[in-house]
Amino acid sequence: MIPRLKQDYLKRVVPALVTRFGYKNRHQVPRLVKVVVNTTTKDAVADVKVLDIISEDIGAITGQRPCRTAAKRAISAYKIREGLPLGVKVTLRGDRMFEFIDRLFNFASPRIRDFHGFKPDSFDGRGGYSLGLQEQAIFPELEVSKVKKIFGMNITFHTTAKHDDEARALLGELGLPFAKGK
Repeated sequence: MIPRLKQDYLKRVVPALVTRFGYKNRHQVPRLVKVVVNTTTKDAVADVKVLDIISEDIGAITGQRPCRTAAKRAISAYKIREGLPLGVKVTLRGDRMFEFIDRLFNFASPRIRDFHGFKPDSFDGRGGYSLGLQEQAIFPELEVSKVKKIFGMNITFHTTAKHDDEARALLGELGLPFAKGK
């Protein structure tokens, strides 16, 4: 079964971007390659079992088992040693990616308190976009009463767009709610 957002991408988004940017071929239209969900916590320095709790929640949200990330270098002021596990991440591609962003755009983002849209200026200059969430409890897969630890996460969208305006148009057509009036 093809996710609804992927069908929508093929039927509505591609023709809209072809007409908007004047592409000569539908294969020139930028695509969403992957979505990376990442979280890091300083509490893992004192207790590594915190990462197990976070892994369960991220796994429930994304539908995929996360892998652990480790510190790349030692920082003595924060008691961090090189190789110490500090966070978890998931890389989503294909149907799971489209299912996740559909839930993020349509169910989770309206549940954010005082939400007026995501910042439209968080692009990296090469077609990538990153956003941060303050808590994981906004996702409908998690019951708020059963959440053991509140944590934030970074979500990065990687596209094949060469410029930020193409990536902004792609994500806007997919349904990412950008903040108005910037």
